[in-house]
Amino acid sequence: MNLFCVGLSHHTANVETRERFGGHAETDCVLRNAGCTEALLLATCNRVEVYGASEKRVSTDEITRCLMRESENTSAVGDLRYSEVPPFYRYEGAKCVQHLFRVASGVDSMVVGETEVLGQTKKAYEKARASGAAGPYLHRMFQRAFRVAKQVRTHTEITRGSVSVGSVAVDLAQRIFGHLSNCKVLVLGAGETSERTARALVSRGVSDLRVSNRSIDRAHDLARLVGGDAIPFEEWPEQCREIDILITSTSSETPLLTPENLAPMLRDRIDRPLFIIDIAVPRDVAPAVNELDGVYLYDIDSLQSVAEQSLALRRQQIAAAEAIIAEHVADFVDSISRGLNRASQPSEHPFVGDSSLRTSEL
Repeated sequence: MNLFCVGLSHHTANVETRERFGGHAETDCVLRNAGCTEALLLATCNRVEVYGASEKRVSTDEITRCLMRESENTSAVGDLRYSEVPPFYRYEGAKCVQHLFRVASGVDSMVVGETEVLGQTKKAYEKARASGAAGPYLHRMFQRAFRVAKQVRTHTEITRGSVSVGSVAVDLAQRIFGHLSNCKVLVLGAGETSERTARALVSRGVSDLRVSNRSIDRAHDLARLVGGDAIPFEEWPEQCREIDILITSTSSETPLLTPENLAPMLRDRIDRPLFIIDIAVPRDVAPAVNELDGVYLYDIDSLQSVAEQSLALRRQQIAAAEAIIAEHVADFVDSISRGLNRASQPSEHPFVGDSSLRTSEL
């Protein structure tokens, strides 16, 4: 049995490329078409990854095709042909285990130390487990990953500073406006990322905070939580006539804000710029919006430099986190070797043939 991970992340692909893959595949495609025994899809704003277990080696090309939108005439993701797909990274055996532990612990995130990715990883695991796509190999690997993440958070200070995409977005807004106490802000979306963003805004002095979501009940819940106002979803575009900052984080598959529906709102904004921070993947705001006069659009990749500056506060903690991860990788590989398939033939060993599994090389 072979354990592997194939994916794209903020390290290797921009947001435009990542958003073309994240929402289009299900684990059943990987199980059915790629020949995996077990499979799990992890799609976040920073990465799209498939973790799998297979009797024989599954090619990266087969996984890539499962992550692409099906087309009758071409193998394409939107207008991206298969020949133009950027190279996916691949980790096998112990390197796969190490990568997952780093991901779950927030060490591999754009905002190093952020904690949202742990919740996203748990949800991906629960979905795969409930569907039967995650079996004994992925179960043990992901359960250990959750333990590692908890230990890293408990025994290091890697979560110091801005440790969420939402808080980095608020850092950017503060750089632009200085004090935020006089700013009118609309948060579009009411999920976990939006909640963290709203809390960060309030902590920086925002008093005029508005929340809109497709579910008005969720908008009301978040608004009550942060002392803001809930806006019906069909009315949120009108808010662009008067707000200073729009922060979007929805799960929409298509842009909600385009030059066509925003332009009429801008006629009432004489000499008042509108700053938009789009932290959704796929993006909520069409890139062409940035070409409108008086509009300044930032997407998830724009936050990279802000995140890197806050990283200086936590850089010394990364070594401590990596040491914890390395210890768990070695122990996990050893436990798999001894425990999961004691009666297996050598050819069935999950790590046979993978030289990266020699723990002395980790």
